[in-house]
Amino acid sequence: MRAPKSFRLHIGIFGRRNAGKSSILNALTQQDVSIVSEVAGTTTDPVEKPMELLPLGPVLFIDTAGIDDVGALGEKRIAKTLAVFDRTDLGVIVSNFEEWGSYEQKLMDELKDRAIPFVIVFNKIDLFPDNSSILARLNQEKIKYAQTSAIERTGLLELRQLLLNSAPADYINRPSILADLVGAGEAAVLVVPIDKEAPKGRLILPQVQSIRDLLDNDAFCMVVKERELREALSRFNKPPKLVVTDSQAFLKVAADTPPEIPLTSFSILFARYQGDLTALVQGAMAIDKLKTGDKVLIAEACSHHPIGEDIGTVKIPRWLTQYVGGKLEIDSTRGHDFPPNLAEYKLIVHCGACMWNRREMLSRIMKARQAGVPITNYGLTIAYSLGIFERALQPFPAALEVYRNGI
Repeated sequence: MRAPKSFRLHIGIFGRRNAGKSSILNALTQQDVSIVSEVAGTTTDPVEKPMELLPLGPVLFIDTAGIDDVGALGEKRIAKTLAVFDRTDLGVIVSNFEEWGSYEQKLMDELKDRAIPFVIVFNKIDLFPDNSSILARLNQEKIKYAQTSAIERTGLLELRQLLLNSAPADYINRPSILADLVGAGEAAVLVVPIDKEAPKGRLILPQVQSIRDLLDNDAFCMVVKERELREALSRFNKPPKLVVTDSQAFLKVAADTPPEIPLTSFSILFARYQGDLTALVQGAMAIDKLKTGDKVLIAEACSHHPIGEDIGTVKIPRWLTQYVGGKLEIDSTRGHDFPPNLAEYKLIVHCGACMWNRREMLSRIMKARQAGVPITNYGLTIAYSLGIFERALQPFPAALEVYRNGI
């Protein structure tokens, strides 16, 4: 099974139209992933290519359209390219010594403003020799660069090494999902309901990733359905360190789990792993301020077709409505699209973003903060609405303290 996107280092490739971005991507992957043409603007939508970049591991290259485009179609291309910045862990600016100028400086400024590490690729060195004054400025700013010719396949090994050396530290040293809460040699119980939303014959990604995280860190786990939990716990001669449940089974699992055993949900684990748990806890506290008629945005990273009892479009709106005691105006969005008019919402409720990389989720939290709108996630919303918020935050003392202090 291929590594999921959330585990891959997202490398965004940016530059002018016809700068050679697609040629660089094809040369790096040794495949014709992107269309290459002498006609500027051949790449329209961002093109994704997963690959193994050893010794770093799984990466996702994203080839973008040039944002020096023109016309109505050009504006749409530019919007899609700008959205790629939200999920870029490592930026690559492709140019050449002939065209280097203010456009590339704007790209660098955008990446610097977002604190995204980046490298420069001076392509087409077979046509345009190096420029000592440009290189001197980059050296002075300690900006890393490589010189390549995608046509002649030169400089590519140096570029690969540059990418390896420039990977952000938080990608290389990423924290665990839950193993740090359990500990080596200790046990966790994972509660996995098998209902209409459970995919046939397999587990959903957060459940699989949690199991693997425990195994990688020398912990072990028992996986049960919610109605077998009480019996499963009775089999332990030493209590497990943690019980983790699907958020939709929170009430049943909370009732069957002794209070001395910490309890949380997969979604809340991913609030920490993929986002900012403290910020999302603060967002959940805004549920108390909701009033009848307020607008709430429910954002789903996946683009799956919702079923009858879908958690995002049916269950969470129902729980929030019951909590508020009146009808709310609910909007839903899926995939990478995020509405520009965030300020009109009183709350944003986001999924766990298990299919994304962490940077894209952090970008959404930042956009919500800039718009002055509280943002939380599914698991935290469910726990708050059902009145078991403190219990669900028991494994996270710092986040629990934020809630108790009303910060």
